[in-house]
Amino acid sequence: MAKPVNLNRRQFLVRSGLTGLGALTVMGGNALAQPPNGGPGNGRGPRGRNGNQAQVENSGDLAATTMEERAQEAFQVRVDAAQMELDQGTVEHLTNGDENFFPEKVGNFSKSLPHNALGEVDPQAFDALLLALTTGANRDFERVPMAGSLNLANPQAAFSYDLIGPDPFQLAAPSAPSLASPETAAEMVEVYWHALLRDLNFDEYEGNQLVNQAANELSDMANFRGPKLSNHVTPGTLFRGNTPGDVVGPYISQFLYQPVPHGVQQIEQRNQTTVPGSDHMVNYNEWLGVQNGTVSGSNQYDDTLRYIRNGRDLGEFVHRDYPGQAFYNAALILMSQGAPFDENNPYLNSRTQEGFVTFNITQVMNLVSGVVSCALKHAWFHKWLVNRRARPEAVGGLIHNHLTGAKGYIIHNDVLVSGAVELAFEQNGTYLMPQAYPEGSPTHPSYPAGHATLSGACCTVLKALFDEDYVLQNTVVPNSDGTSLSAYNGPALTLKNEVNKLGANISLGRDFAGVHYRSDGIQGLLLGEQVALGILAELRLTFAEPFDGFTLTKFDGTRVTV
Repeated sequence: MAKPVNLNRRQFLVRSGLTGLGALTVMGGNALAQPPNGGPGNGRGPRGRNGNQAQVENSGDLAATTMEERAQEAFQVRVDAAQMELDQGTVEHLTNGDENFFPEKVGNFSKSLPHNALGEVDPQAFDALLLALTTGANRDFERVPMAGSLNLANPQAAFSYDLIGPDPFQLAAPSAPSLASPETAAEMVEVYWHALLRDLNFDEYEGNQLVNQAANELSDMANFRGPKLSNHVTPGTLFRGNTPGDVVGPYISQFLYQPVPHGVQQIEQRNQTTVPGSDHMVNYNEWLGVQNGTVSGSNQYDDTLRYIRNGRDLGEFVHRDYPGQAFYNAALILMSQGAPFDENNPYLNSRTQEGFVTFNITQVMNLVSGVVSCALKHAWFHKWLVNRRARPEAVGGLIHNHLTGAKGYIIHNDVLVSGAVELAFEQNGTYLMPQAYPEGSPTHPSYPAGHATLSGACCTVLKALFDEDYVLQNTVVPNSDGTSLSAYNGPALTLKNEVNKLGANISLGRDFAGVHYRSDGIQGLLLGEQVALGILAELRLTFAEPFDGFTLTKFDGTRVTV
């Protein structure tokens, strides 16, 4: 039974999700709401809100009265944006109930706090963390008992405000699947298969025996939520994202292959990756030490730089990327190819003007990078203050202890009888989830994924700013060892599909490393999309140009104008 979250710090304003967001129009329908004072895109220019032409002195300076009017106009734009968000109402955030259901708190994140020999968190330490997450007070966070050298990852960010877009408390997301649910079981089975197939190149999936075994097992799981073909997981849909465009063409998006222009520089996207078989935390004592906040061992790196070929390469890319890096690069690639802007760009048919600060490269780069921090604040709210979902590495410990008889837990049978879990035991001698990173997961809860939430926001602004139907140029695929690229021959790769695929790559690439579940990624993408749509609705209030709104296709296929 889902339970409401008790948020009692400073009576934070909790508001609803995207439904009804000002200036959002579903294509073919009516506007759901309009911002105050006549709405955006009205070409204010120097006229101001009252419609009177600005007076200009002979000296070229604006008259004092006009300057005052402008100050009031700027103030009113900010008020309108805030009012548009306030008008959305409130929402009740629901949890999956695990925190109350499991007395040992095994369904919830507790990494870096003290744990017993079974990997169960010390109750007093967990209570101290809950107290800090209730009060939000720095002094309470500083009193949380820690077991090792790894600190908690920025829990106070969950309480932060933002000056653009919806408030981090405002947008709803489904509660995370509960630990004992069949959906979590299916997701754990998929993550075990991710680990087992890390070193197999994506272009070798077709006809591979283990890939077929993975596809068949996931197909038989009624609660597996990944993409299917004729109701069956296939080598071509395995581990892919959930939008139709994700299954078109190569597994990896073109935006992770094509050279990135940085002014007079050009960066080839060959990456430093780890050697095959460089896995961690398959030893129980090592696993327990990591739960207690220590890091043992290190990755062994390949001496050769390579294009992304397989899950291990992708997992290492999203291990060391900076937030939004792949999408910043994607914007640069699109600009270098001369990708057309969205049809609503007011300068497409201008006789005398072209965009630069607005509706061109400056706005593109600012939006792609600017939505990242906003999206992460929303993810951190849901991670720390709502869901607190345990990471796959922790659940792998429960599975190991259950199957070895150390202690029984309420875990769905689908994962306990999984062929993937048994294969992991045959390879490693334990039922633990093999991790690609020596430190395992980050020290913040699992749901939703931060990489996914920022990806959803970045994907949304790229689709809003550019023509989604643009067919990418110079499409490529890597050779078998990832040292070179050759021309891609296959269905046309459109901007919309490859942007969506990039979102899935960056989100679900973390699953290949063993640090996230599918729902962390998919729901994170959808949350990030909501964040970006809210930001775009507010941005529309600021333009002087006549503008009919940002038009794009959401992840669910709905065409909207914001």
